[in-house]
Amino acid sequence: MKITIIGAGNVGSLTAMRIAQDGLGDVFLIDVVKGLAHGKVLDLEDARPILKYNYNINGSDDIAQIKGSDIIVITAGLARKPGMSREELLSKNAQILKGICLNIKELAKKAIVIVVTNPLDIMTFFCLKITGFAPAKLFGMGISLDTARFINLISEELNLPAADIDALVIGAHGENMLPLPGFSKVKGVALDEFISDDKIKSLVSRTISRGAEIVANLGTGSAFFAPSAAIEAIVKAIVKDEKRTVGLCSYLNGQYGIKDTCIGVPCRLGKEGIEQVIELDLAPDEKAKLVKSAMLVAGATAQLFA
Repeated sequence: MKITIIGAGNVGSLTAMRIAQDGLGDVFLIDVVKGLAHGKVLDLEDARPILKYNYNINGSDDIAQIKGSDIIVITAGLARKPGMSREELLSKNAQILKGICLNIKELAKKAIVIVVTNPLDIMTFFCLKITGFAPAKLFGMGISLDTARFINLISEELNLPAADIDALVIGAHGENMLPLPGFSKVKGVALDEFISDDKIKSLVSRTISRGAEIVANLGTGSAFFAPSAAIEAIVKAIVKDEKRTVGLCSYLNGQYGIKDTCIGVPCRLGKEGIEQVIELDLAPDEKAKLVKSAMLVAGATAQLFA
């Protein structure tokens, strides 16, 4: 199994480490910056004797090394800088991903592609159109990370292990995400049996702003520990054919009443990629918010094809 990560920044390099240590396949780390991926791989290789792992990992600045990949993770792209508009970030990252996607289309036609670059939902749709891949084979990481954040905040509030909590977030990976308290349970019991409505509203708000909170505290850069863990879990579900339900940014064409856009929803994931988009029985207000989230993504995506 050849697993390639494009982008050797914090998220990409830590993802490479997690996948390698879990023994999921031969890992290739690629970055356009000369020497960056190779240097990080040398460091990861030196960790093998200490960790007692015999993983195989390679680094390169040559995009041609994606040839024959079974799974490709795209973390490449720019982070938003002070003074940069959302439109500028969107345009610049689209330019970067267009070149990457054209290479994937030529050199790795059978790969399953996981998009992580922000704005994630828009970039996922863009990559889908550039590659022409089937939606089952190309999707975004997105809400699996947001769901983990929601679970973690509930866990902290109740002082209970995160493993005791099930929760769900849908919608766009950003300020228009939609945490779903009604689908959240603690040891199988509804969340509102443990926490007041006001406190639940606070947890929902904190989940939505969690990424921005992390960025504000870091000063530069953004989260990478949890995102890399979320990516590794997705890769593992594919490699191990777990057929597990995972929150993904998936192309919808009628599900939830949404057509021709990419948005975060629960999906059954296995060795062939997305096997099923799972349609939840949402309350009318929840469905309306999801549709609004998708419309905002669609509107922003249209800029790239205008």
